[in-house]
Amino acid sequence: MASTVAIEGLNHWYGRGANRRQVLQSVGLTIEPGEVVLLTGPSGCGKTTLLTLIGALRKVQEGQVCVLGQPLNAAGRGARQRLRRRIGMIFQGHNLLRCLTAEQNVQMGADLLKDRSYLARRDLSRQWLREVGLGDHLNKLPHDLSGGQKQRVAIARALAAHPQLLLADEPTAALDSTTGREVVDLLKRLAREQACSVLMVTHDPRILDVADRLVRMEDGRLFCSVG
Repeated sequence: MASTVAIEGLNHWYGRGANRRQVLQSVGLTIEPGEVVLLTGPSGCGKTTLLTLIGALRKVQEGQVCVLGQPLNAAGRGARQRLRRRIGMIFQGHNLLRCLTAEQNVQMGADLLKDRSYLARRDLSRQWLREVGLGDHLNKLPHDLSGGQKQRVAIARALAAHPQLLLADEPTAALDSTTGREVVDLLKRLAREQACSVLMVTHDPRILDVADRLVRMEDGRLFCSVG
């Protein structure tokens, strides 16, 4: 079975001219189907940039990046958009639509499953909200939810699309210890049951035990991998 993510010699810069700064340096990384990889490292070292490149949210500048069998080096906008439908993304900003309820926000993820009826997608949305402990918050708008609840809605939305790859940037940052543990156990179960690969950026030492592998980044380099 092919690797979910295969990266070799990845370099990335921000800015131009005298302000040009290299944020990723010769990064190489492989993630297998169903594998849970945790990425740690200090703030500003390039972790989120790496996630956005794997998620086809940025263009690859230099190096080889292949995600779910799709080479990204010369991929156009359409190819990157199609790939993103197969990837679940959880970022710290939540990115919830303020005019939609929790259920409707999650259904945006379920709506990517075109082979299911509207009722099936609605039921799936409710199921994932129950899984993250928000079964009694279906009709609440984002401004009526706490930061931790918004994070759980964002997690449910990503999972509702049945992704083949899940990218999570500090998914437990706004959660208490009990809820954070429940969420990462849910992600681990998703990886195991659906062969969904998970790459999670975290500073949370309480969840390191869920990883199949720990990878550390510093100054734009991946320098340590523990099996």
